[in-house]
Amino acid sequence: VQLVESGGGLVQAGGSLRLSCAASGRFSSINAMGWYRQAFGKQRELVAVITSDPGIAKYADSVKGRFTISRDNAKNTMYLQMNNLKPEDTALYYCHAGVRTTWWGSLGDYWGQGTQVTVSS
Repeated sequence: VQLVESGGGLVQAGGSLRLSCAASGRFSSINAMGWYRQAFGKQRELVAVITSDPGIAKYADSVKGRFTISRDNAKNTMYLQMNNLKPEDTALYYCHAGVRTTWWGSLGDYWGQGTQVTVSS
């Protein structure tokens, strides 16, 4: 199972970016998916998570009202629309998914390689 993020980059404060996370490989089902971020010198923190169906979302207080998480189960892809970006949003953003590789197997944790988001003031 591979998770590949894309969509990061450099943007000015107040701007927008849309991150994508595509899952590929052999698996039975994908459970909850989420975005995490890690700023330089800080611990990794949860940004937003979304369940598989019906797609209930939860957000960190710091991004509520600015970020929107969504997923397309048919494409095995998750998105993070980030609006009104702030310099403090600068971090390496990671995709996470709980994946069951077989229907009888246990849920495993999978991570993407990360995509850098840099917000200039």
